[in-house]
Amino acid sequence: MTPKTSSGHPQHIIVGLVVLVCFTALFFMYYKPAISWLPCPRTEPTPDTCKHVCLDVPKMEKAAQLGNNCTLNYTMVQQQTADTQSPVLESAQNTKVVLIWSWPFGHHFNLDSCGSELGITGCRLTDDRSQLDKAHGVMFHLRDIGGDLSYLLTLSRPPLQKWVWMNMESPANSPQLPGADHLFNLTSNYRRDSDIWVPYGRLIEASEEDKKTFQIPTKDKLVCWIVSNWNVNYKRVGYFNELSKYINVEGYGRHFDKYIDQDDYAKVMSSCKFYLSFENSIYKDYMTEKLFNALKYGTVPVVIGPPRVNYEEYIPGDSFIHIDDFGSPQELAEHLKLLDQNQEMYEQYFAWRKYFTVKESPFGLEHACRICEYLNKNHNFRVFTNINQWYWS
Repeated sequence: MTPKTSSGHPQHIIVGLVVLVCFTALFFMYYKPAISWLPCPRTEPTPDTCKHVCLDVPKMEKAAQLGNNCTLNYTMVQQQTADTQSPVLESAQNTKVVLIWSWPFGHHFNLDSCGSELGITGCRLTDDRSQLDKAHGVMFHLRDIGGDLSYLLTLSRPPLQKWVWMNMESPANSPQLPGADHLFNLTSNYRRDSDIWVPYGRLIEASEEDKKTFQIPTKDKLVCWIVSNWNVNYKRVGYFNELSKYINVEGYGRHFDKYIDQDDYAKVMSSCKFYLSFENSIYKDYMTEKLFNALKYGTVPVVIGPPRVNYEEYIPGDSFIHIDDFGSPQELAEHLKLLDQNQEMYEQYFAWRKYFTVKESPFGLEHACRICEYLNKNHNFRVFTNINQWYWS
Protein backbone atom coordinates (compact mmCIF):
# COMPACT_ATOMS: atom_id res chain seq x y z
CA MET A 1 0.00 0.00 0.00
CA THR A 2 1.31 3.50 -0.99
CA PRO A 3 2.16 5.61 2.05
CA LYS A 4 0.19 8.87 2.49
CA THR A 5 0.82 12.09 4.24
CA SER A 6 -1.20 13.27 7.15
CA SER A 7 -3.41 15.18 4.72
CA GLY A 8 -4.12 12.05 2.73
CA HIS A 9 -2.24 12.96 -0.56
CA PRO A 10 0.52 10.90 -2.12
CA GLN A 11 3.99 12.06 -1.22
CA HIS A 12 5.20 12.36 -4.85
CA ILE A 13 2.55 15.00 -5.53
CA ILE A 14 4.05 17.24 -2.87
CA VAL A 15 7.50 16.81 -4.37
CA GLY A 16 6.10 17.77 -7.78
CA LEU A 17 4.50 20.94 -6.41
CA VAL A 18 7.76 22.00 -4.78
CA VAL A 19 9.63 21.54 -8.07
CA LEU A 20 6.96 23.53 -9.93
CA VAL A 21 7.13 26.41 -7.46
CA CYS A 22 10.93 26.54 -7.68
CA PHE A 23 10.86 26.48 -11.48
CA THR A 24 8.31 29.29 -11.57
CA ALA A 25 10.38 31.42 -9.20
CA LEU A 26 13.51 30.90 -11.31
CA PHE A 27 11.54 31.75 -14.48
CA PHE A 28 10.47 35.16 -13.17
CA MET A 29 13.93 35.88 -11.75
CA TYR A 30 15.87 35.35 -14.97
CA TYR A 31 13.46 35.71 -17.90
CA LYS A 32 13.12 39.22 -19.37
CA PRO A 33 10.47 39.36 -22.07
CA ALA A 34 11.27 41.21 -25.31
CA ILE A 35 8.09 43.24 -24.89
CA SER A 36 7.10 44.23 -21.40
CA TRP A 37 3.54 43.32 -20.51
CA LEU A 38 3.95 44.37 -16.88
CA PRO A 39 2.14 47.58 -15.96
CA CYS A 40 4.06 50.52 -14.52
CA PRO A 41 3.48 50.73 -10.78
CA ARG A 42 1.16 53.50 -9.66
CA THR A 43 3.16 54.06 -6.48
CA GLU A 44 6.55 55.75 -6.40
CA PRO A 45 8.91 53.13 -7.93
CA THR A 46 12.54 52.47 -7.21
CA PRO A 47 15.08 53.31 -9.91
CA ASP A 48 15.62 49.62 -10.63
CA THR A 49 11.89 48.97 -10.93
CA CYS A 50 11.60 51.90 -13.35
CA LYS A 51 14.47 50.69 -15.46
CA HIS A 52 13.49 47.05 -15.69
CA VAL A 53 9.74 47.33 -15.76
CA CYS A 54 8.62 50.63 -17.27
CA LEU A 55 11.39 51.19 -19.77
CA ASP A 56 11.74 47.66 -21.03
CA VAL A 57 9.63 48.58 -24.06
CA PRO A 58 11.00 49.18 -27.57
CA LYS A 59 12.45 52.71 -27.82
CA MET A 60 11.48 53.51 -24.21
CA GLU A 61 14.91 55.05 -23.75
CA LYS A 62 13.21 58.39 -24.41
CA ALA A 63 11.32 58.00 -21.15
CA ALA A 64 14.56 57.98 -19.20
CA GLN A 65 15.04 61.61 -20.27
CA LEU A 66 11.86 62.45 -18.38
CA GLY A 67 13.34 61.29 -15.05
CA ASN A 68 12.76 58.14 -12.98
CA ASN A 69 9.09 58.74 -12.42
CA CYS A 70 7.32 55.93 -14.20
CA THR A 71 3.79 57.22 -13.78
CA LEU A 72 3.77 57.89 -17.54
CA ASN A 73 2.02 55.01 -19.23
CA TYR A 74 3.15 53.31 -22.41
CA THR A 75 0.93 55.33 -24.73
CA MET A 76 2.22 58.68 -23.45
CA VAL A 77 5.88 57.65 -23.77
CA GLN A 78 5.25 56.22 -27.22
CA GLN A 79 3.68 59.51 -28.30
CA GLN A 80 6.65 61.44 -26.93
CA THR A 81 9.00 59.21 -28.95
CA ALA A 82 7.00 59.75 -32.14
CA ASP A 83 6.90 63.50 -31.65
CA THR A 84 10.66 63.85 -31.25
CA GLN A 85 11.13 62.02 -34.54
CA SER A 86 8.36 63.82 -36.44
CA PRO A 87 9.50 64.93 -39.94
CA VAL A 88 7.17 67.89 -39.64
CA LEU A 89 8.92 69.17 -36.52
CA GLU A 90 12.35 68.50 -37.99
CA SER A 91 11.37 70.36 -41.13
CA ALA A 92 10.06 73.30 -39.16
CA GLN A 93 13.31 73.53 -37.21
CA ASN A 94 15.41 73.50 -40.39
CA THR A 95 13.25 75.91 -42.39
CA LYS A 96 15.05 79.04 -43.49
CA VAL A 97 13.13 82.27 -43.98
CA VAL A 98 14.19 84.44 -46.91
CA LEU A 99 12.80 87.95 -47.19
CA ILE A 100 12.46 89.44 -50.66
CA TRP A 101 13.12 93.10 -49.96
CA SER A 102 11.56 94.21 -53.25
CA TRP A 103 10.22 92.28 -56.24
CA PRO A 104 12.91 92.25 -58.97
CA PHE A 105 11.75 94.67 -61.66
CA GLY A 106 8.28 94.30 -60.11
CA HIS A 107 8.21 90.66 -61.23
CA HIS A 108 6.13 88.59 -58.78
CA PHE A 109 6.34 84.83 -58.41
CA ASN A 110 4.73 82.15 -56.26
CA LEU A 111 6.32 82.24 -52.82
CA ASP A 112 5.43 78.60 -52.17
CA SER A 113 6.99 77.06 -55.26
CA CYS A 114 10.61 76.30 -54.28
CA GLY A 115 9.71 72.64 -53.84
CA SER A 116 7.46 72.21 -56.88
CA GLU A 117 9.62 74.23 -59.28
CA LEU A 118 13.14 73.43 -58.13
CA GLY A 119 12.91 70.55 -55.65
CA ILE A 120 14.30 72.75 -52.88
CA THR A 121 12.79 72.15 -49.43
CA GLY A 122 13.21 73.71 -46.01
CA CYS A 123 12.37 77.19 -47.28
CA ARG A 124 9.85 79.88 -46.54
CA LEU A 125 9.85 82.94 -48.78
CA THR A 126 8.15 86.17 -47.78
CA ASP A 127 7.88 89.76 -49.03
CA ASP A 128 6.64 91.05 -45.66
CA ARG A 129 9.27 93.50 -44.38
CA SER A 130 7.84 93.28 -40.88
CA GLN A 131 9.49 89.83 -40.83
CA LEU A 132 12.95 91.38 -41.22
CA ASP A 133 14.12 90.44 -37.72
CA LYS A 134 12.97 86.82 -38.23
CA ALA A 135 14.55 86.28 -41.65
CA HIS A 136 17.69 84.19 -42.02
CA GLY A 137 18.46 85.90 -45.32
CA VAL A 138 17.32 89.00 -47.20
CA MET A 139 17.49 89.24 -51.01
CA PHE A 140 18.16 92.71 -52.44
CA HIS A 141 17.78 93.18 -56.20
CA LEU A 142 20.47 95.69 -57.14
CA ARG A 143 18.40 97.62 -59.68
CA ASP A 144 15.60 98.10 -57.15
CA ILE A 145 17.64 99.30 -54.18
CA GLY A 146 17.84 102.88 -55.41
CA GLY A 147 17.14 105.39 -52.65
CA ASP A 148 16.81 102.62 -50.06
CA LEU A 149 20.59 102.45 -49.62
CA SER A 150 20.84 105.24 -47.03
CA TYR A 151 17.98 103.64 -45.10
CA LEU A 152 19.60 100.20 -45.24
CA LEU A 153 22.78 101.61 -43.76
CA THR A 154 20.84 102.62 -40.62
CA LEU A 155 19.24 99.23 -40.01
CA SER A 156 20.44 96.91 -37.28
CA ARG A 157 20.11 93.24 -38.06
CA PRO A 158 20.65 89.91 -36.33
CA PRO A 159 24.34 88.95 -36.36
CA LEU A 160 23.65 85.69 -38.23
CA GLN A 161 21.35 87.20 -40.85
CA LYS A 162 22.74 87.21 -44.41
CA TRP A 163 22.11 90.08 -46.83
CA VAL A 164 22.33 88.92 -50.44
CA TRP A 165 23.21 91.17 -53.38
CA MET A 166 21.25 89.83 -56.38
CA ASN A 167 21.70 91.04 -59.96
CA MET A 168 21.43 89.54 -63.45
CA GLU A 169 22.37 92.56 -65.57
CA SER A 170 25.89 92.96 -66.93
CA PRO A 171 28.19 95.53 -65.28
CA ALA A 172 27.57 97.90 -68.19
CA ASN A 173 23.87 97.97 -67.32
CA SER A 174 24.11 97.94 -63.53
CA PRO A 175 24.42 100.90 -61.13
CA GLN A 176 27.20 100.90 -58.58
CA LEU A 177 26.44 101.45 -54.89
CA PRO A 178 28.89 103.91 -53.34
CA GLY A 179 29.12 103.36 -49.60
CA ALA A 180 27.95 99.75 -49.74
CA ASP A 181 31.23 98.25 -48.48
CA HIS A 182 30.63 95.50 -45.90
CA LEU A 183 26.85 95.83 -46.40
CA PHE A 184 26.30 92.49 -48.10
CA ASN A 185 27.33 89.01 -47.04
CA LEU A 186 26.66 87.07 -50.23
CA THR A 187 26.13 87.51 -53.98
CA SER A 188 23.68 85.80 -56.34
CA ASN A 189 24.52 86.29 -60.00
CA TYR A 190 25.08 84.66 -63.40
CA ARG A 191 28.83 84.65 -62.78
CA ARG A 192 30.33 81.35 -61.71
CA ASP A 193 32.37 83.04 -58.99
CA SER A 194 29.20 84.28 -57.32
CA ASP A 195 28.34 82.69 -53.96
CA ILE A 196 24.93 81.61 -55.22
CA TRP A 197 25.27 80.91 -58.92
CA VAL A 198 22.14 81.22 -61.05
CA PRO A 199 22.78 81.20 -64.82
CA TYR A 200 20.14 82.31 -67.31
CA GLY A 201 19.78 78.69 -68.35
CA ARG A 202 21.55 75.37 -68.47
CA LEU A 203 21.54 72.11 -70.39
CA ILE A 204 20.36 69.10 -68.43
CA GLU A 205 20.10 65.42 -69.27
CA ALA A 206 17.14 64.81 -71.55
CA SER A 207 14.38 62.43 -70.55
CA GLU A 208 13.60 59.48 -72.79
CA GLU A 209 10.44 61.28 -73.88
CA ASP A 210 12.41 64.39 -74.88
CA LYS A 211 14.82 62.27 -76.89
CA LYS A 212 11.99 60.59 -78.77
CA THR A 213 9.84 63.64 -79.46
CA PHE A 214 12.36 66.29 -80.50
CA GLN A 215 12.40 67.15 -84.17
CA ILE A 216 14.01 70.09 -85.91
CA PRO A 217 11.15 72.55 -86.52
CA THR A 218 10.09 73.40 -90.04
CA LYS A 219 12.01 76.40 -91.36
CA ASP A 220 10.85 79.15 -93.73
CA LYS A 221 13.36 81.86 -92.76
CA LEU A 222 17.15 81.86 -92.90
CA VAL A 223 18.33 84.41 -90.30
CA CYS A 224 16.27 86.24 -87.67
CA TRP A 225 16.82 88.78 -84.93
CA ILE A 226 14.40 90.07 -82.30
CA VAL A 227 15.66 93.28 -80.71
CA SER A 228 14.29 96.32 -78.93
CA ASN A 229 17.31 97.79 -77.14
CA TRP A 230 19.09 99.52 -80.02
CA ASN A 231 22.24 101.44 -79.26
CA VAL A 232 24.65 102.40 -82.05
CA ASN A 233 27.53 102.07 -79.58
CA TYR A 234 26.83 98.38 -79.07
CA LYS A 235 29.12 95.98 -80.93
CA ARG A 236 26.09 93.97 -82.04
CA VAL A 237 24.53 96.90 -83.87
CA GLY A 238 27.63 97.60 -85.92
CA TYR A 239 28.06 93.91 -86.70
CA PHE A 240 24.43 93.55 -87.75
CA ASN A 241 24.61 96.54 -90.06
CA GLU A 242 27.58 94.97 -91.84
CA LEU A 243 26.18 91.42 -91.88
CA SER A 244 22.86 92.49 -93.38
CA LYS A 245 24.74 93.72 -96.48
CA TYR A 246 25.53 90.11 -97.40
CA ILE A 247 22.54 88.12 -96.14
CA ASN A 248 18.89 88.86 -95.46
CA VAL A 249 17.97 89.10 -91.78
CA GLU A 250 14.32 89.08 -90.69
CA GLY A 251 14.06 91.74 -88.00
CA TYR A 252 11.47 91.80 -85.19
CA GLY A 253 10.94 93.82 -82.04
CA ARG A 254 10.49 97.47 -81.21
CA HIS A 255 13.43 98.63 -83.29
CA PHE A 256 11.96 97.06 -86.44
CA ASP A 257 8.38 98.09 -85.57
CA LYS A 258 7.36 94.44 -85.49
CA TYR A 259 6.29 93.75 -81.91
CA ILE A 260 5.61 90.10 -81.12
CA ASP A 261 4.04 88.55 -78.02
CA GLN A 262 5.32 85.48 -76.19
CA ASP A 263 3.41 83.02 -78.38
CA ASP A 264 4.66 84.65 -81.57
CA TYR A 265 8.16 84.79 -80.12
CA ALA A 266 8.43 81.01 -79.93
CA LYS A 267 6.86 80.52 -83.39
CA VAL A 268 9.11 83.06 -85.09
CA MET A 269 12.29 81.79 -83.49
CA SER A 270 11.60 78.13 -84.29
CA SER A 271 10.86 79.04 -87.93
CA CYS A 272 14.37 80.45 -88.44
CA LYS A 273 17.39 78.37 -89.36
CA PHE A 274 19.69 80.78 -87.52
CA TYR A 275 19.07 83.30 -84.77
CA LEU A 276 21.33 86.22 -83.86
CA SER A 277 21.92 85.70 -80.13
CA PHE A 278 23.78 88.98 -79.83
CA GLU A 279 24.41 90.18 -76.25
CA ASN A 280 24.25 93.92 -75.58
CA SER A 281 27.57 93.81 -73.72
CA ILE A 282 30.44 91.37 -73.47
CA TYR A 283 31.45 89.97 -70.08
CA LYS A 284 32.62 86.62 -68.78
CA ASP A 285 29.72 84.16 -68.20
CA TYR A 286 27.20 86.71 -69.53
CA MET A 287 25.05 84.47 -71.72
CA THR A 288 21.41 85.38 -71.45
CA GLU A 289 18.01 84.12 -72.54
CA LYS A 290 18.98 85.20 -76.09
CA LEU A 291 21.16 82.09 -76.21
CA PHE A 292 19.07 79.62 -74.24
CA ASN A 293 15.78 80.51 -75.95
CA ALA A 294 17.35 79.90 -79.34
CA LEU A 295 18.52 76.47 -78.20
CA LYS A 296 15.16 75.73 -76.62
CA TYR A 297 13.07 76.61 -79.66
CA GLY A 298 15.13 74.67 -82.17
CA THR A 299 17.27 77.15 -84.03
CA VAL A 300 21.04 77.57 -84.26
CA PRO A 301 22.32 80.57 -82.29
CA VAL A 302 24.89 82.84 -83.86
CA VAL A 303 26.53 84.53 -80.89
CA ILE A 304 28.20 87.76 -79.93
CA GLY A 305 29.42 87.58 -76.36
CA PRO A 306 32.38 86.26 -74.38
CA PRO A 307 34.98 84.07 -76.14
CA ARG A 308 34.01 80.67 -77.53
CA VAL A 309 35.88 78.88 -74.75
CA ASN A 310 33.56 80.49 -72.20
CA TYR A 311 30.45 79.40 -74.15
CA GLU A 312 31.76 75.86 -74.29
CA GLU A 313 31.74 75.73 -70.50
CA TYR A 314 27.93 75.92 -70.74
CA ILE A 315 26.92 74.36 -74.08
CA PRO A 316 28.45 71.93 -76.63
CA GLY A 317 30.83 73.50 -79.12
CA ASP A 318 28.85 72.19 -82.10
CA SER A 319 25.53 73.66 -80.93
CA PHE A 320 26.27 77.29 -81.90
CA ILE A 321 28.20 79.55 -84.27
CA HIS A 322 30.53 82.24 -82.86
CA ILE A 323 31.31 85.35 -84.91
CA ASP A 324 34.93 85.10 -83.74
CA ASP A 325 35.30 81.99 -85.92
CA PHE A 326 35.16 84.19 -89.03
CA GLY A 327 37.36 86.98 -90.28
CA SER A 328 34.45 89.26 -91.19
CA PRO A 329 30.64 89.48 -91.30
CA GLN A 330 30.86 88.64 -94.99
CA GLU A 331 32.63 85.34 -94.24
CA LEU A 332 29.97 84.49 -91.69
CA ALA A 333 27.23 85.23 -94.22
CA GLU A 334 28.85 82.88 -96.73
CA HIS A 335 29.04 80.10 -94.12
CA LEU A 336 25.35 80.49 -93.23
CA LYS A 337 24.42 80.24 -96.92
CA LEU A 338 26.52 77.08 -97.23
CA LEU A 339 24.71 75.45 -94.31
CA ASP A 340 21.39 76.47 -95.84
CA GLN A 341 22.27 74.40 -98.90
CA ASN A 342 23.57 71.39 -96.95
CA GLN A 343 20.93 69.86 -94.68
CA GLU A 344 23.23 67.19 -93.30
CA MET A 345 25.78 69.77 -92.16
CA TYR A 346 23.00 71.90 -90.69
CA GLU A 347 21.51 69.03 -88.69
CA GLN A 348 24.85 68.40 -86.98
CA TYR A 349 24.14 71.49 -84.88
CA PHE A 350 21.32 69.56 -83.21
CA ALA A 351 23.27 66.39 -82.35
CA TRP A 352 23.31 67.49 -78.68
CA ARG A 353 19.52 67.11 -78.50
CA LYS A 354 20.01 63.33 -78.34
CA TYR A 355 21.37 63.77 -74.83
CA PHE A 356 20.35 67.14 -73.41
CA THR A 357 17.49 69.57 -73.16
CA VAL A 358 17.27 73.21 -72.07
CA LYS A 359 16.23 74.23 -68.58
CA GLU A 360 15.57 77.92 -68.02
CA SER A 361 16.11 79.62 -64.67
CA PRO A 362 12.91 81.16 -63.23
CA PHE A 363 13.95 84.78 -62.72
CA GLY A 364 13.85 85.88 -59.10
CA LEU A 365 12.32 82.65 -57.84
CA GLU A 366 15.43 80.55 -58.43
CA HIS A 367 17.61 83.18 -56.78
CA ALA A 368 15.44 83.27 -53.64
CA CYS A 369 15.20 79.47 -53.45
CA ARG A 370 18.94 78.98 -54.05
CA ILE A 371 19.66 81.53 -51.33
CA CYS A 372 17.56 79.44 -48.97
CA GLU A 373 19.30 76.26 -50.09
CA TYR A 374 22.68 77.90 -49.49
CA LEU A 375 21.72 79.03 -45.99
CA ASN A 376 20.62 75.52 -45.08
CA LYS A 377 24.00 74.11 -46.10
CA ASN A 378 26.43 76.86 -45.09
CA HIS A 379 26.78 78.41 -41.66
CA ASN A 380 30.12 80.15 -42.00
CA PHE A 381 31.00 83.82 -41.64
CA ARG A 382 30.93 85.69 -44.94
CA VAL A 383 30.98 89.37 -45.90
CA PHE A 384 31.69 91.24 -49.14
CA THR A 385 34.14 93.99 -48.30
CA ASN A 386 33.89 95.74 -51.68
CA ILE A 387 31.05 94.67 -53.95
CA ASN A 388 31.79 97.41 -56.48
CA GLN A 389 35.39 96.37 -56.99
CA TRP A 390 34.38 92.72 -57.42
CA TYR A 391 31.73 93.33 -60.07
CA TRP A 392 32.98 96.35 -61.98
CA SER A 393 36.75 95.92 -61.88
